[in-house]
Amino acid sequence: MTATRRQSTPTWPSLRVEDWADTRDTLHMWTQIVGKIRLVHAPLVNHWWNVTLYVSPRGLTTSSIPYGRSRMFDIEFDFVDHQLRIRTDDGGTRLVALEPKPVAQFYSELMQALDELGIETEIRATPNEVDPAIPFAEDHQHASYDARAAHLFWRQLVQADRVMQQFRSHFIGKVSPVHFFWGAVDLACTRFSGRTAPTHPGGAPNCGDWVMEEGYSHELSSCGFWPGGGDEGAFYSYAYPEPEGFANSPVGPAGALYSQENGQFLLPYEAVRTAPDPDAALMEFLQSTYDAAAERGGWDRDGLEHDPDRWDHRR
Repeated sequence: MTATRRQSTPTWPSLRVEDWADTRDTLHMWTQIVGKIRLVHAPLVNHWWNVTLYVSPRGLTTSSIPYGRSRMFDIEFDFVDHQLRIRTDDGGTRLVALEPKPVAQFYSELMQALDELGIETEIRATPNEVDPAIPFAEDHQHASYDARAAHLFWRQLVQADRVMQQFRSHFIGKVSPVHFFWGAVDLACTRFSGRTAPTHPGGAPNCGDWVMEEGYSHELSSCGFWPGGGDEGAFYSYAYPEPEGFANSPVGPAGALYSQENGQFLLPYEAVRTAPDPDAALMEFLQSTYDAAAERGGWDRDGLEHDPDRWDHRR
């Protein structure tokens, strides 16, 4: 019998942003490198859904990435054993240790590992949506890795992903996966009304306006979790374009508020973690903020929403 191992971690763990900011910023750069590798090999999917990572039973994964006409590979951040694992369909495997090291070293080791596996890759090797944007090969500034903090962050993502998957299941219109965007280092899920949107003005640092035009080409309501915006991170929800009256809509639970600075509703992670029923608290936030976007925006809710348990009586 194979032994199993389970780290003792609270279901909704506490992780103060200020206690792991250096590790978060380093990990942000590492995920950008891995995301850009997926970007150059995977065909474009609307709204850049081809570049994201996904929460996995070990950490964050690219899922399968096509390579050439006959091969595929994947890359996974393992926040249990603290390894970056690269696997190919022909049985090849390489590991890059997740440990304190400069971004420049991580970048070099990862690209060498890909080369050894026969995965020729050239990325645009500077980060997006940050300022300053230090080229990966020259970044010796970000070099922190607190293994415990990385593990706790992943556990936060596991819980957020689980509830957001349930929230997603109530929508039968066009809706994104629950996925991790490495540009802003956030877990997100986006619903669409079916109508096109005004051209997005762009303005993200070190990121072409055309990138935002693709991401926001259609009217949407988006929610997610970001390791910022509160003592322990924050859940967020916004609409694009923002309908009139959206910011003044009543939402829950207690602690949720509209941030004029960020142009979105925020709910501190700790408000969910300490709630009597964290799942219910988060679901209330996701649902009430979506209700505000859909009602204020005049969405066809009858045609876009459905009960995910509608076939339970036939099982």
